[in-house]
Amino acid sequence: MAGTIWTIGHWTCPEEVVLETLGGAGIDELVDVRRLPGSRRSPQFDAEEMTRWLGEAGIGYRRLAELTGRRPKQRDVDPELNAGWQNTSFRNYADHTLGEEYEAGIAQLTALAAEHHVAVMCGEPMPWRCHRLLISNTLVARGWEVVHLRAGAALVEHELGAWGARPVVREDGTVIYPPEAQEEA
Repeated sequence: MAGTIWTIGHWTCPEEVVLETLGGAGIDELVDVRRLPGSRRSPQFDAEEMTRWLGEAGIGYRRLAELTGRRPKQRDVDPELNAGWQNTSFRNYADHTLGEEYEAGIAQLTALAAEHHVAVMCGEPMPWRCHRLLISNTLVARGWEVVHLRAGAALVEHELGAWGARPVVREDGTVIYPPEAQEEA
């Protein structure tokens, strides 16, 4: 096992609840993978604001643009590779995971996780409804343990293929979701 990486979705939680959840897992670095690092609904989750209150709690903050969600269709990826996803946004992100930008982001994330207790954060609290699911699949396929944190809920260890389209791990460690492995997302 390479190590452990945690994930969390903030939704509308007060910052105190997020800090308590992160602290309970011993997190000392938060990696933001939101496409837009802010929130109108919850201004405490704007990047500048988070940097401040996380820093006061001894937790580092960084954004990894290479891993952010809401990706457009990747025209250079065979559309059948990830056709197991019914949901277009998940299919587009699955296509993104096959590119160099994503690989660079995963390399940065795992290098950071080799030195710190890292949580990957997005806005969606349910990991099965967020692109953190696909990031988690990649990490688990490469030997990492992934644990999903949810405020006030039990920790959930990520299981490859537990949610959404069934993944197929290729020899190079990339993950695809072909139609013959299809499940509704």
